[in-house]
Amino acid sequence: MSPLGPFAPRDAEGGLNEGHIPGLRGAPIRTPVRAAAAKTDPALWAAVAAQLAARQVWIELYGLPGYTMTLAGARADGFAVSPRDFRPLPEEAPRPLLSGRFTLAGLSLDAEGPTDLWNRPTPSRAFAVELHAFAWLPAMMAQGDKGAREALALTLAWHDVFARWSPFSWDPDILARRVYRLACAGRRLAQVATEAERLRLTDILARQARQLLRPPGGVMGRAERLTAAAVAGCALSGKAGAGIRRTALKRLPHVLEATVFPDGHHASRAPEMGLELLLDLLTLDDALAQLSEPTPEALATAISRLTTALRILVQPDGRLAAFQGGGPSTPERVAAARAHDETPAPPPSGAVGGLVRISSPLLTVMIDVDAPARGAWSAAACGQPAAIEVACGRDRLFTSAGWTPRAMDRQALRLTPGASTLTLGEQPLGEPLSGWKSDLLGPRLIGPALHVSRDHREGDGAVWLEVEHDGWMAHYGLMHQRRLYLDQRLDELRAEERLHPPEGRPDVSRAIAAPYALRFQLEPGVQASLARDRRSILLRGHSGRGWWFRSDGPDVAIEPAVHVDEGLTRRSLQIVVRGSARTDAETKVRWKLSPAGASGDPH
Repeated sequence: MSPLGPFAPRDAEGGLNEGHIPGLRGAPIRTPVRAAAAKTDPALWAAVAAQLAARQVWIELYGLPGYTMTLAGARADGFAVSPRDFRPLPEEAPRPLLSGRFTLAGLSLDAEGPTDLWNRPTPSRAFAVELHAFAWLPAMMAQGDKGAREALALTLAWHDVFARWSPFSWDPDILARRVYRLACAGRRLAQVATEAERLRLTDILARQARQLLRPPGGVMGRAERLTAAAVAGCALSGKAGAGIRRTALKRLPHVLEATVFPDGHHASRAPEMGLELLLDLLTLDDALAQLSEPTPEALATAISRLTTALRILVQPDGRLAAFQGGGPSTPERVAAARAHDETPAPPPSGAVGGLVRISSPLLTVMIDVDAPARGAWSAAACGQPAAIEVACGRDRLFTSAGWTPRAMDRQALRLTPGASTLTLGEQPLGEPLSGWKSDLLGPRLIGPALHVSRDHREGDGAVWLEVEHDGWMAHYGLMHQRRLYLDQRLDELRAEERLHPPEGRPDVSRAIAAPYALRFQLEPGVQASLARDRRSILLRGHSGRGWWFRSDGPDVAIEPAVHVDEGLTRRSLQIVVRGSARTDAETKVRWKLSPAGASGDPH
């Protein structure tokens, strides 16, 4: 078997496929990085060189035949506590392998037994990631003793094949999820194990937890890795557990300070990543309580900050706002993370991590007013400035395509056509790193830095929010300004999209005009009907309540789109307002969202 793990490798160029977004009338969104962009970024090349050298060192060191012996330490003879994983199982949780079939990442694999599973190629890389991260373990543990025995057999069989370090199966982020899930299930697994199996199980967990405390590992997942190691240190008994726990808790405060900002947002700016880190930290807090050990101040502070941010980031349907590579998650998962919150009601307005929330009795509007994360934190970032989400009652109408790192083959959805914002011309705002550089650094979003400004005012039953960015300046000499006016008494959202050359710009020869496309990605299941005037669209969400979208743009259409849900692609619709903007003058497009009258007629 390949040391890179049991999955089919990507193509020779690195395999980030070129994507197409429905509604672009056949125009491809080119996701590979332009050669000129890569060649002129010294910071990127410095990071590539450093990572290339470090990766080779660690592969050679960890790949030595006797390396696993260095992971030995004090031996744990059992499990001290059962850390609680607060994540709920989905209602239709699969029963992996109990029926001879594994279903992960939307694909299935038949296996005759535990050993057979680990010696077979998997249908996709996403499947292999979930398989080695033990994503199947919580569902299997919910099946009683039979499930626990099957899970134990799978765990021991995994160790038989992958006990020796390899770049994929021991990848730091995959390893962190495997350690976390094994720690939470360990005590229950030990109850169905023989004495020899129990000692072997504790040794497997201890060795992997010690590996988590060693380099390498990206900056973005460092807090999650240390938290997983600390949870394992709580679960294991004796000196083995205490040593791992002490080391992880000593390093965690500094890492949490860099990951969780004072307002509670995750440094990646992805709301879902903040949610997942909060769930991990709640598990660690619970495990320490079971041991009657005090919660470190840094841990309590991070939990408090993430909880405060979560209140603002939850939409009326109970799911998260989907921005910057974070998906909406599920209402059950969000509710589990907020169960300890003594003030569960979300505020009507607020801001966290560059996301601003404004609302009226029936409308909730979220808008991205900041630039995407840069550098190592940008592996999940999206180049979609001024993107919005709009919920009408509990119906989410305008959203984004929902791209997350689980949909690695849909990189084009990270760019402006994948969000409810404006695209000018065919040039994206940033591009995902691809090829061998992506293999080293992850699919970072690279390109010139964006500068975003905002103006936010409230009073007299209305909210005014204005955001402007310079992403189109380099190619077209135009600023994009999005002005929103929310009438809280009428539950009406009025907006103006303004493309304009800034005052005092240098006189540079440019194309005289550029096509624009103003998109509004609709939540899957939202119905859209174009009215007779060809300028108005009747929208109905899951509740059946009607809303009119109107625009004075020259061409208003309903087009096919795609939406990513838990890494899988679903069909959806998008409203697209098309036109042409002069590069030497101002262009304005106005639109409005208002409740549909009893007659349902736009006039």
